[in-house]
Amino acid sequence: MNVKHIRSTLKTLFARLVIPAAAAVAISAHAAQPLKIGYSDWPGWVAWQVAIDKGWFKEAGVAVDFEWFDYSASMDAFSAGKIDAVTMTNGDALVTGAAGGKSVMIMLTDYSNGNDMIVAKPGIKSLKDLKGKKVAVEVGLVEHLLLLNGLKKAGMKESEVTLVNAKTNEMPQVLATGDVSAIGAWQPIAGQAMKSQPGSRPVYTSADEPGLIYDVLAVNPASTKQHKAEWLKVLKVWDHVVKYINDPKTQPDAVKIMAARVGVTPQVYLPLLKGTKLLSLAEGKKIYVKGPGFSSLYGSSKVADDFNVANGVYKTHQDLDSYLDPSFTNAE
Repeated sequence: MNVKHIRSTLKTLFARLVIPAAAAVAISAHAAQPLKIGYSDWPGWVAWQVAIDKGWFKEAGVAVDFEWFDYSASMDAFSAGKIDAVTMTNGDALVTGAAGGKSVMIMLTDYSNGNDMIVAKPGIKSLKDLKGKKVAVEVGLVEHLLLLNGLKKAGMKESEVTLVNAKTNEMPQVLATGDVSAIGAWQPIAGQAMKSQPGSRPVYTSADEPGLIYDVLAVNPASTKQHKAEWLKVLKVWDHVVKYINDPKTQPDAVKIMAARVGVTPQVYLPLLKGTKLLSLAEGKKIYVKGPGFSSLYGSSKVADDFNVANGVYKTHQDLDSYLDPSFTNAE
């Protein structure tokens, strides 16, 4: 089951993540312990399982404990100071930070490359065909942002469609009812929706806007300072992971490991992996630069920040520089 379908709305998540000030210093309790990282069910994060199973962290000389969570629970644990780092989207890093769980995004793991999509009923061939029609999205989540981006590129305004707010995990039933012409969902929910409505198809996906949804390893700011050498070793292990997964000779073994982590067959998991663009350290370094637009982590985060404020997820724009530290990627 893909991590993203279990997200609550961002407003609810924001409310849950407000924490006591004392939790912010809880990181000190982990000083003599292994680095604790929370990860969850998304291909760019399940990829860490390869390194775990292969023993690569021990080989790199760094003690790391990975803890498996549902996505929202992983951010709760991070905000409460129970873990040192968490895997999440760049936009959600801003949400957790605005609620008190500040982090530094020390590296990119991947970007969504087709797994997030707007699925339309038969007869609708493009976003322009949705003019005057109803589109179901979970307002405030990434598919809402994906839809807005697609409409803008198509020369349309949000007001030219009627938004229907619905839970992402209910989208297959919503599309099948006939009340809407399209839905927004991520895999595997999007695939289930297409099965529920034969002939339906994606009319816009995250592959049409690379960088709209970046996934990162976000670390407690105190830990980045106290344990920088250890985190740099974690980054090197990540590079090993990406090479192993992308190498045709070793990919079958990697996919077998990842599929086992989430309880599906390699055959089921491989298409989900292909909808996620894993980023090597060299590729991430090119994105971890200041600039406008989606080719930059800064630019993408600015779009997410504007979206979050516009939709009332939080009220005040975030200081993006405080979430980003390029010294980690530049050290490689």
